[in-house]
Amino acid sequence: MSTPDRLIEATQELLWERGYVGTSPKAIQQRAGAGQGSMYHHFAGKPELALAAVLRTSAGMRETAGRLLDGPGPAYERIAAYLLREREVLRGCPVGRLTMDPDVVASEALRAPVDETIGWLRDRIAEVLQEGLDTGEFTPGLAPREVAATVVATVQGGYVLARASGSSAAFDSAVRGLLSLLGAHVAANRPV
Repeated sequence: MSTPDRLIEATQELLWERGYVGTSPKAIQQRAGAGQGSMYHHFAGKPELALAAVLRTSAGMRETAGRLLDGPGPAYERIAAYLLREREVLRGCPVGRLTMDPDVVASEALRAPVDETIGWLRDRIAEVLQEGLDTGEFTPGLAPREVAATVVATVQGGYVLARASGSSAAFDSAVRGLLSLLGAHVAANRPV
């Protein structure tokens, strides 16, 4: 792995663990196994490196979610695959956690890719739900945009509940509840 890639990866991990303020250039260098000269040779400073890390984390989230939401099968199964995928629940969402960092929220440059990624996810889930409506998989009356917002809110809120309780059970319960509600909208001729 190249030095810039090691620096970005180290910053991704540290942002997830410690947030922006807790991610010092020295900690990044130590985690990446890179010297100060290498870091500043490749990046103008911590803000530029943090932006590269946020962009890479956001791209990774889109790739993972896209693989599941764009996969084969009925809409309900694709949404369920996204909700039930393997996650490090107690660490929280690497993108969602950035929204709780005041320094990220205060920086338009750092906040923009986070907002765009969450918006992309909400839109993609709404598209999958609309596909399910269009094919008759879901009963009329399902509101794709609102349900998509609920899916995203359930996942992000599930992370918070799990971290607060120190157990992934709260996340799992929220996901099962949401799938139960969504399953109630599956047309009678379409098994869940």
